[in-house]
Amino acid sequence: MPDSSTGSTGSTARPSRRTVLAATAGVTTALAAGGTVHAATGPHGPDDRRLRALVSRMTLEEKVGQLFVTRVYGHSATDPDQADIDTNLKEIGVRTAAELLAKYRVGGIIYFAWAHNTRAPHQIADLSNGIQKASLGLPRGLPVLISTDQEHGIVARVGEPATLFPGAMAVGAGGSRSDARTLGRVAGRELRAMGIRQNYSPVADVNVNPANPVIGVRSFGSDPEAVSRLVAAEVKGYETSGVASTAKHFPGHGDTVTDSHDELPYIHHTREQWEELDAPPFRAAVAAGIDSIMTAHIVVPALDGSEDPATLSRPILTGILREELGYDGVVVTDSLGMEGVRTKYGDDRVPVLALKAGVDQLLNPPSLDVAWNAVLDAVRDGELTEDRLDESILRVLRLKARLGLFEDPYVSHAGVDRTVGTRAHLATADRITERTTTLLVNEDGLLPLSRRRQPRLLVVGADPASPSGTTGPPTGVLAGALTELGFTATALSTGTAPSAATAAKAVAAARDADAVIVGTYNVGATSSQKALVEQLLATGKPVVAVAIRNPYDVAHLPGVKAYLASYSWTDVELRAAARVIAGKVNPRGTLPVPVQRADDPATALYPVGYGLRF
Repeated sequence: MPDSSTGSTGSTARPSRRTVLAATAGVTTALAAGGTVHAATGPHGPDDRRLRALVSRMTLEEKVGQLFVTRVYGHSATDPDQADIDTNLKEIGVRTAAELLAKYRVGGIIYFAWAHNTRAPHQIADLSNGIQKASLGLPRGLPVLISTDQEHGIVARVGEPATLFPGAMAVGAGGSRSDARTLGRVAGRELRAMGIRQNYSPVADVNVNPANPVIGVRSFGSDPEAVSRLVAAEVKGYETSGVASTAKHFPGHGDTVTDSHDELPYIHHTREQWEELDAPPFRAAVAAGIDSIMTAHIVVPALDGSEDPATLSRPILTGILREELGYDGVVVTDSLGMEGVRTKYGDDRVPVLALKAGVDQLLNPPSLDVAWNAVLDAVRDGELTEDRLDESILRVLRLKARLGLFEDPYVSHAGVDRTVGTRAHLATADRITERTTTLLVNEDGLLPLSRRRQPRLLVVGADPASPSGTTGPPTGVLAGALTELGFTATALSTGTAPSAATAAKAVAAARDADAVIVGTYNVGATSSQKALVEQLLATGKPVVAVAIRNPYDVAHLPGVKAYLASYSWTDVELRAAARVIAGKVNPRGTLPVPVQRADDPATALYPVGYGLRF
């Protein structure tokens, strides 16, 4: 039977302010008497002394728990599906989120689509309420800081019907600080309505390496000043929404050819290059009042000669971030399950070393039990002091207080319905996205296509794994959008590595079309996607290429007569590309990164700021 405050059907009953304060009365009578905790005066606000008193009354086990942010499987805090119960038992040693909180007293929980946390807005709200109720019901119960990775573009954990915006590089192509601020404000409001109060966005990395396998279009671009402006604007937007934003990945993950999920990357910038290229967006984020900063599992020898990953580096996190940049907010690790942070040390040492380096929140360790006990033992053995833990716990509690979680951590179905995926929000996302689509080639005025001269369209191309911002394969979404605009569009998925047989099928289908749209995905010199495009061009039919991820594909497609960059394959970006193809809107985006020549990478084929109009 569902709880009265977190029912799975109908409208969630929103607990009254008195009920919430009563639930938190066990935290501290001073907080209950004072009501709201706000950081309003002085460096941390008038209630800092109350938060310090709260920390002083915590047991060591409670303190250790507050440092962790972990995953948990299931759509419900108390009644997940059996498969999720089984996974929780295997990976965490508990059945449910409620049991997780009772056992480890964790300070934060991160939502993932693959953990089945984000099926639908009402469900997300109920899960959030269930988590808060379970935590507040414990002795000295504290509200939980619920987080997710909602970068938009190719990284989105909450899908439709929530509003999905273009990703960072697309926003960089638009170049509008107002749009970045609006994105943060609207996206933050929707997350808050579902009980998610910390978002691991924006990406503050400056993507100066086209071969970067992990950042790429998640970055606003390659110009540190432009990235800084957009990072600061998005931070301000989130600030107005009441959701904590997170600048990532410090000290800068933009110039690597290694994915830190799989290996430990090295960045060989000099200290001067770091100051010029990587540091500005993080300085801008700090100046804008960023709530949290996420560390990178990268080695930067110029910043720390020990060659420890930045997540475990005291010279980087304390020496540079805290002391030089003057940042006193929450520092959260990137996921501790990533190989980049596990390469040099074992899972029992990583959380201890991260805390010694200056971290406040330990995100998603592969084994919570190993990590939790390692920190507990480090304090008991004297390697870590309770005073060091108290510093981090106080920062986390200040953030929870600033977000209003002590006053009212609950959300309601009515609030979801008023906020999430509204017509106004969806229209705002469409308008912003229309300003991002970038036209790089348009020989002989091929675009826009004409419904009279090219009524029958064949849409082929890559259909990569879909992020939460998609309703289906990109070819199908793009074909559907063009059909709605008056064309007769047929979709044929050819994949990211089309075989000769698949290419032959596409070529045969092209003969019956008046024009072909081909979606490309990270095309290289020897890519079979390149061969497919060449075969389609040989049919003599007009071919329009749309890069649905990195904009660099055009360097390998010299014969294409029209080329667009959408920067992602989410619905909102593909619909915007379709409107450009159909001439419903004029392309307004300009490149936020340079595209180098394929035969001479030292020479720009298209520079930053390049973009055509009709």
